[in-house]
Amino acid sequence: MTLAPHDFWQQIFALGSYATGPGTVHSHHYPATLPDGRQILLPIRVLPGDGTQAVASLIVNQASFVVHDALVEGMAALWADAKADVVIGVPTLGLTLATSLARRFGHARMVALGTSRKFWYDEALSEPLKSITTPGGGKDIYLDPRMLPLLQGRRVLLVDDVVSSGSSLAAVLRLLDKAGIAPVGVAVAMEQGTKWRQAVPGPERVKGVFATPILRAVDGGFVSDAA
Repeated sequence: MTLAPHDFWQQIFALGSYATGPGTVHSHHYPATLPDGRQILLPIRVLPGDGTQAVASLIVNQASFVVHDALVEGMAALWADAKADVVIGVPTLGLTLATSLARRFGHARMVALGTSRKFWYDEALSEPLKSITTPGGGKDIYLDPRMLPLLQGRRVLLVDDVVSSGSSLAAVLRLLDKAGIAPVGVAVAMEQGTKWRQAVPGPERVKGVFATPILRAVDGGFVSDAA
């Protein structure tokens, strides 16, 4: 089955609809498995370099509402016992998830970090930012000083869409540390590979709704070496 680019992230498939696991060759898409066994199809994107590695890609703001809601339901189930007072959203794609999760927890609002420099921001509350999808970096992430009273002394849950290399999440955690904020956890929709565990302090605090492996090129497509 080959999907058009706009068809990815639009539906949820029944348990066992697509094969996964070591040795399974994936040509165009990778079936990610939700906690209840249902699956969503993610496009495979070849990483920069020699073309021997690829990842399954999730673009949350292009997902259908049913997929978005399933991801938020998974996050809510993972973090219900954390009793978070405030949800912080990481731009850009973590913001929509953070908004929905905060509403599900019954919060009146969420707090958004930003990558657009406002004149009232304090450079002391910023960090350089880069990720696997923007390896050149060039952006900074900011915490609006006006948000500090909402966060200090509260149980804070950080929300992002994907953790992959861990570099952007590590930068966000450094930023929050400057403000004296230690999140009770980090909720993500997808854990991509395991490299991020070496870059992120306290990786046990991170929980994803599902995980996808780094894929290796073979004849006819890509395979996962992960068990």
